[in-house]
Amino acid sequence: MERAEAKAILDGDRETALVLLMRVGELIEANRRLESRVADLEQRLNRSSRNSSLPPSADPPSAPPRPRQAASGRRPGAQPGHAGSNRPLLALERVDELIDHWPQHYSSCARPFCEEERIETAAPQRHQVCELPAIAVWVSEHRLHRLRCPACAAETRAEVPAEVPSGAFGPRLQAAVATLAVRNRVSRRDTTELLRELFGAALSSGSVDAIVQHAGEALAEPHAQLAEQIRCASAVNIDETGWRLRGGKRTLWGALTGRAAVFRIAEGRHRREAQALLGEEFAGIACSDRWWAYDYLDPQRRQFCWAHLARDFTAHSEGLGVQKEFGAAGLEIAGQLFAAWGEFRGDGDRNRLLERVGPLKEELRALLAQAARKSTKTRYHRTFAKNLLKGWPALWTFASVPGVEPTNNHAERGLRGAVIYRKLSLGSQSERGERTIERLLSASVTCRLQGRSLFAYLADVLTAEARGDPIPLLA
Repeated sequence: MERAEAKAILDGDRETALVLLMRVGELIEANRRLESRVADLEQRLNRSSRNSSLPPSADPPSAPPRPRQAASGRRPGAQPGHAGSNRPLLALERVDELIDHWPQHYSSCARPFCEEERIETAAPQRHQVCELPAIAVWVSEHRLHRLRCPACAAETRAEVPAEVPSGAFGPRLQAAVATLAVRNRVSRRDTTELLRELFGAALSSGSVDAIVQHAGEALAEPHAQLAEQIRCASAVNIDETGWRLRGGKRTLWGALTGRAAVFRIAEGRHRREAQALLGEEFAGIACSDRWWAYDYLDPQRRQFCWAHLARDFTAHSEGLGVQKEFGAAGLEIAGQLFAAWGEFRGDGDRNRLLERVGPLKEELRALLAQAARKSTKTRYHRTFAKNLLKGWPALWTFASVPGVEPTNNHAERGLRGAVIYRKLSLGSQSERGERTIERLLSASVTCRLQGRSLFAYLADVLTAEARGDPIPLLA
């Protein structure tokens, strides 16, 4: 309403004008609430893996396709002048069988070769074939004989040697079963079929489950040692995801360094679970998302995930008006930051990284300060900006501290296999099952980070456990 129109109403019937003005104010306030609610509903409706923490598998059919790299204009495949890549031949000492093939007749005149004419004109062409031998499970029977003492007539039976397992299955077979369960996420029933078809081993699904539980118990000490290693690490990536216990909600926490991973299943996603995983006196730097359970950590000792920030800026850029401009500006800053980080990973020049990040700091601070003002109409990006300013140091730790990255992708990748396992198995059915899977997952991901064979490590662990020797650790 223009000032002149309001003055004309007031000059007329003042009481009626006041009533009308009050009514207009109520309508304006109601309209503001409705606009806010519509914006909230539209934001929830448009959620996808591009602008939220939803996985790509949860994207609806109507979700826009993920952005692709611009086409280079070149044809797919190897380009002209590209050096070929062939399977390298193994050295002769690694070849199990040598088979010579000689020509039978001349190709030009078809005259047959005789034995005396087998004189090579050049080095033979080598062709290697890799094949699996016929595999069958090796069954050994240990016969424990009894003898009677001629003096006292008491019988004595031989004892099973320490290196012989007390159960019906050896360490390597048990390691293969546990590896199929945790690394390859094969169900108990499918494992019995695989063992029968590949190795001729007859195991029931109950025996398979007992082997997996036994492997989890044998990993108790290595898991505890990994947890202590995480608590003493200088930099840790930490994340959490959902889990199930008999259908009820639980949380799987994961903490990873460059060479170690620890998983722990807990009741919820609270601060106490994060403290139990990292330790009360954790002095390293934690890279994570902005979940409130990590807020007890000093922002100076944290690193916010910029991949999550990019998704949040994408969500704001899909809003309206000021919020859209805010999101677009944030995405531009995030893109420049990732470009600077990519250049640093190539040349390792940290001084150059700090030079490129400096202007981005000033630009982002100005953007957040403007959005955090009370005059900002849209509360979504106002609250978002205030939270980022509150944890400001945690945005830039990666630029000055070696070993810290600007994203939490390391933890996300570490949890990916556990998420697939949860979807296939529907979680755990007992607390003992929780302890088993968190230990097996820790050993599996740690072996992958260290470039070790999970099967070989589990075989060593189960062998040492059968003999009563010290359990090999993963430090």
